[in-house]
Amino acid sequence: MQIAQNSVAAFHYTLTDDQGQVIDSSEGREPLTYLHGSGQIVPGLEKQMEGRKSGDKFTADVAPEDGYGVHHAELMQEVPKEAFQGVEDIQPGMQFQGRGPQGEINVTVTKVEDGKVFIDGNHPLAGQTLHFAIEVTNVRAATEEELEHGHVHGEGGHHH
Repeated sequence: MQIAQNSVAAFHYTLTDDQGQVIDSSEGREPLTYLHGSGQIVPGLEKQMEGRKSGDKFTADVAPEDGYGVHHAELMQEVPKEAFQGVEDIQPGMQFQGRGPQGEINVTVTKVEDGKVFIDGNHPLAGQTLHFAIEVTNVRAATEEELEHGHVHGEGGHHH
């Protein structure tokens, strides 16, 4: 069976950056299982999964526009340290959830200096080309319940 709209696919992956550094991998874990066509993986990878079958091994390069988006300078801001009430020791790399004009936004602290905290609301992988090494381990038709709920149930998926 080939991966197509409303199929459930399981795959192992290794994600690297342009320098070949591993960013994430399923090595030593269960394969990632998703409902194809439901937007559960980045669009560029989902497009390249289409038509694959169990046992397929391939590499996929995903441009920022089809991955975690381009880097937006306007999502980088400087805020007073007082905005982080109740947080004693703010350090670069810390992540917080805040409110923006479009609702909730996750931000990462990039620098703390002179009573100011510099934050970045971009996804940590925004602006980067994603390089995947993929091995498809299973493809099956989604159940009616999975289609109704919009996600995978059972092994490797969501359990209610």
